[in-house]
Amino acid sequence: MRLRDYTPRGYNARHILILIVPMIVFVVSMTLYFFYTHVEQVNEKLSRGVADELAFLEQQRRDRPEDWPALVDGFRRAGLMDVSFTPGKTELETPPGSECCFELGQGINQRFPGHPWAYRYMAGDMLTLRILTDDGLLEARMDRKRVIIITAHIFIVWTVAFSILLLVTSYLFLRNQVKSILQLSWAADAFGRGEDVPDFKPSGAIEIRKAARSLLRMRNRIRRYADQRTAMLAGVSHDLRTPLSRLKLELALAPKDYDTGPAKKDIEEMERMLDGYLAFARGEEGEQPVQSDLAEIAREAVSAAGARSQLEFVAASPVPMRLRQLAMKRAISNLANNAADHGKRVRVTVSATAGEAVVTVEDDGVGIAPEFYEDAFRPFSRLDASRNQNVSGVGLGLTISRDTARAHGGDVTLGKSELGGLRATLRLPLESSRPKGMGDEED
Repeated sequence: MRLRDYTPRGYNARHILILIVPMIVFVVSMTLYFFYTHVEQVNEKLSRGVADELAFLEQQRRDRPEDWPALVDGFRRAGLMDVSFTPGKTELETPPGSECCFELGQGINQRFPGHPWAYRYMAGDMLTLRILTDDGLLEARMDRKRVIIITAHIFIVWTVAFSILLLVTSYLFLRNQVKSILQLSWAADAFGRGEDVPDFKPSGAIEIRKAARSLLRMRNRIRRYADQRTAMLAGVSHDLRTPLSRLKLELALAPKDYDTGPAKKDIEEMERMLDGYLAFARGEEGEQPVQSDLAEIAREAVSAAGARSQLEFVAASPVPMRLRQLAMKRAISNLANNAADHGKRVRVTVSATAGEAVVTVEDDGVGIAPEFYEDAFRPFSRLDASRNQNVSGVGLGLTISRDTARAHGGDVTLGKSELGGLRATLRLPLESSRPKGMGDEED
């Protein structure tokens, strides 16, 4: 059992949790400390003072009864308490209300030991206290503020309010940082799919800006390398096609009694091999992704395979996504033609799940042993031991298909088909939503 299994995975959620947990611990700790030290001590002192005043009044009533009315009137005019005494009372009647003032009860027990007493909190923040003495009932009414602190909750309110303000401020700050990270992630995925994001600009904290600039430099280096490779391949293509054209011309001018069929077949095979090599090396480099329907592209790509086999095409609904149409059509066509070359029945299925598009190509041929699945994707690899040796090709079909899928952020895998042969599965991630504010400079 690990702690991370019970904590959020997102960067923003984790930072909010880092703020909330210490804040809750701080508020709870400060509240408990405040109440169990300051508030409790102050309430105890206030209650003790009230109990001392009542004990003083009771003592004066007994010792100097002639001065007691004036003393009580003075307490009333000073706003301290309204005290009255009912002689002859032997029963204690408690007024209706709610209990409060635990500290006051302790003070009364100390000043009036052995005497029954009762207190209730009445409406209007008034407290009624009754003490049954030896000769009657002593009753006092006073403001509740004389006994307890009634504004202690303000401390909690202000603490919680400032904590919420701090959390909101921190969230707004973190949201900008997280947005910069999401923009960087989205741009990296777009660059990986071969898309250009001209309005992407480094934003956020210094570390995030540094990572974004490193990504841009890497993209530029890859682009320069691709341009150089494309230019070199264009030159190689021209240099190789020129002698092939001369050979074709010489064969066309050869005597009619000379059998040029094998030579022409070899030249056509060489041209086909050259086209395959260049297509593999070039990888449809200049094509830009556009919004397309994967199901419709797959339908067009497998049409040639349908002329050479019993084709079954299944696509329940359109699958809209951004992709390079020519490259994807070539990748699916390679898979379908490969299946048609090695089987009589071919089934192509296009579907979409949560965040993923899937193209499955199956055949009823002899298939490939599982230990050779990865070998089949190697350039120029031909698994003639398990597939038909009479099939022409240069061993680049599966390689080009996988490279195209990976250039779109997906992959191609092989497996056993329900038809009895090979199943090739092309998976592509559906495009994630573009973060808001792309290209905005933020600190």
